[in-house]
Amino acid sequence: MQKKINIQNKKARFEYEILDKYIAGIQLTGTEIKSIRASKARITESFCEFSENGELFVINMFIEEYIYGHAYNHKPKSERKLLLNKKELKKLQKEVQNVGLTIIPLKLFLTDKGWAKLEIALCKGKKNYDKREVIRDRENKINLSRLKKNFN
Repeated sequence: MQKKINIQNKKARFEYEILDKYIAGIQLTGTEIKSIRASKARITESFCEFSENGELFVINMFIEEYIYGHAYNHKPKSERKLLLNKKELKKLQKEVQNVGLTIIPLKLFLTDKGWAKLEIALCKGKKNYDKREVIRDRENKINLSRLKKNFN
């Protein structure tokens, strides 16, 4: 295999409070996995939703068309089925329906065997004052490191 593929959703950690994490497999076609291996995917605007059958799908995940795919290429923004255990699916569906939480993809990566996996998280949206607090903490950390550097 080639280099490690690790596509992250950095905005999710700022926009949402992460409550629980899961690792799910993705049902992909041949050209989709080839594009992912070439690091041609984005998960920044994507989210997960349940169908009527109780299956979990990732929506709005962008996988660029494969260059050499021609007539057998895939659609860049189609729905892709996530593969989880029944217990995990039932637990997630109950949490989303009752409490009003959302499921957001955090990271898309390849395993050692070459399987594409998606790290998803059960999240709760942050308020504006929570976001300001995160920014304030980050700025304080940067200023502190500057002072330490200048002091030494």
